[in-house]
Amino acid sequence: MEPQVRLQADRLRVVRGGKQVLSGVSFTVARGEVYGLLGGNGAGKSTTLATFLGFVPVVSGRVVVNGVDVGIDRPAARRAMAYLPEAASLYEHLDARENLRYFLELAGVACGAADIEAALDRVSLAGEARGLQLRGYSKGMRQKVAIALALLRDTDILLLDEPTSGLDPTAIDEFHDLVRGLADAGKAVLMVTHDVYGACQVADRIGLLRSGRLVDQFSAPAGGRIDTETVHRAFSAKAP
Repeated sequence: MEPQVRLQADRLRVVRGGKQVLSGVSFTVARGEVYGLLGGNGAGKSTTLATFLGFVPVVSGRVVVNGVDVGIDRPAARRAMAYLPEAASLYEHLDARENLRYFLELAGVACGAADIEAALDRVSLAGEARGLQLRGYSKGMRQKVAIALALLRDTDILLLDEPTSGLDPTAIDEFHDLVRGLADAGKAVLMVTHDVYGACQVADRIGLLRSGRLVDQFSAPAGGRIDTETVHRAFSAKAP
């Protein structure tokens, strides 16, 4: 049977540079769900993402991707995920189509010209911009190319690290609509962010991370959104 839980962090404990960064963090992300991991700078958000990608070893606990323990089979776990960093590393001297073709070839993914155009249509990158070198792109345009690459990888899981940082309000709304549509189509999305409002707009569940501990979780009511004021109060509260 196809697993419904796509991502699982089970009592994660991570130590970096002699400092405990994650302390017993546990949560799951299911098929068709957007899970927002919310926290301030230094809370451990990006470290959590790095454990799923296998970049950071865990002292104890377990990280599971599509039923695969990352500590046992990291390549298989990575094949199930597409990762969108805060600042995507794309080639400035190539245009959007050339970047997509190059990175898809590196990933061993066969896509034709029509598939690439369809992905760029889906992220609403203007047709006249697609043949221009990326050195003239805004951050929002670069993010659209990176998202198109993630779509063309066609993985079950998306990992997003501060994906709307630096985007204007219109681009943020477009991005959230796209993420919501991907989840509704069956993708599992783990989105790391410090944006309370954005997380509440798009997430089915939110986990609040503070000093490496998951201190609270919030769920959207049926047919509704997570209450922004409730989450903001918890986010702004001082640690006991």
